[in-house]
Amino acid sequence: MRSERVSHLFSFPQAGRNTLKFPEICQDFVKKASILQSPPDRINSCNFTVSMFDRIPFSDYSKRRRKEGGKMIQAFKHDENNVLAEMSLEQLDKGSWINCAAPSQEELSHLNELTGIPVYSLQTALDREERSHVELEDDYIFVVVNTPVVLETDAYDALPLGIFITKNYFITVCLEQNLVVKKFLGNTFTSFRTYKKTRFLFQILSQASSSFLFYLQQIYKQTDVIETQVRKSLQNKELFRLLELQKSLTYFNFALHANENVMERLMRLRNSPLHSLLKMYEEDEDLLEDVIIENKQALEMAEIYTNILMSMMDSFSSIISNRLSQIMKFLTSVTIILATPTLIYSLWGINVPVPFESSPFGFVEVTLLGVAVTVAVTFVLWKKNML
Repeated sequence: MRSERVSHLFSFPQAGRNTLKFPEICQDFVKKASILQSPPDRINSCNFTVSMFDRIPFSDYSKRRRKEGGKMIQAFKHDENNVLAEMSLEQLDKGSWINCAAPSQEELSHLNELTGIPVYSLQTALDREERSHVELEDDYIFVVVNTPVVLETDAYDALPLGIFITKNYFITVCLEQNLVVKKFLGNTFTSFRTYKKTRFLFQILSQASSSFLFYLQQIYKQTDVIETQVRKSLQNKELFRLLELQKSLTYFNFALHANENVMERLMRLRNSPLHSLLKMYEEDEDLLEDVIIENKQALEMAEIYTNILMSMMDSFSSIISNRLSQIMKFLTSVTIILATPTLIYSLWGINVPVPFESSPFGFVEVTLLGVAVTVAVTFVLWKKNML
């Protein structure tokens, strides 16, 4: 699971994500973040066990969906006019698309009766930590692909989307409403057909890669905005936002690597006679090749933006240290200036004979002496750039 690999670096206390102080995480983060840019085989060797976020059971998602009035299971099919039409589960026909978002246990059992897919396989698709992979069974093909999801303003993560291809149906299962699936529900793709199951699968992969590219561009824009704000204020809030974006890029990096493995596995199956459910035509192969290229572009962008953010974090840490040094130097100079007249006036306060004690203008002379020495010390410190 992804949390076993990366989330040890970014674990937060139960009280909330904002309760952790920046110095407690930044130093360890800079040291360990290089692990997350390693290839998947190196990442797999890391045995981390702490979860980044408190995951919500899929039953809670189902309750929330019901409260919002959303449908858990929907069925669609293109009609004779190539218009995507919703249909009831009792009218399912060959070539239909079944979309499940946060289904309950009873609905999973109902879906099992309709499609013949085991319940445990359907539950696997609802595991938020499920890795992208391809499973070939006798009656169906099971594909898990990572899709981007927005957690909050500056926080992103990857959400697994389960795809089942059977002889009659195309099924998508997700823990919550998926942004990638929503775009197909709008029927905005000209070549999208529910009965062209292999092409539909590759179009989902393509849309997932495009969504990653879109959010990577959003992260880059947010980085520019935060950089401008940090130059002015250098508050911990802005540094936390940078750290949040860094973690998002880490999750994207891992998710894109996993999706790349899925695409390469599907490419190897194009000439394989082992499974009749995955039929590829020349157009499908071209689409898959384009998806692989697009996914590699997203992966390269994620790596580049990760390096940029790490460089920014190092630079801002140096800037903070330099500003702190400037402040300490200024305070030290002010302390010296204030200590100078104090020392002089203290010497004239001792209970022994001192100069000017018999002079009627002794007080004025000692005061002027303290002021003159203070001005001289101030001038010296100013010449040495201490003020």
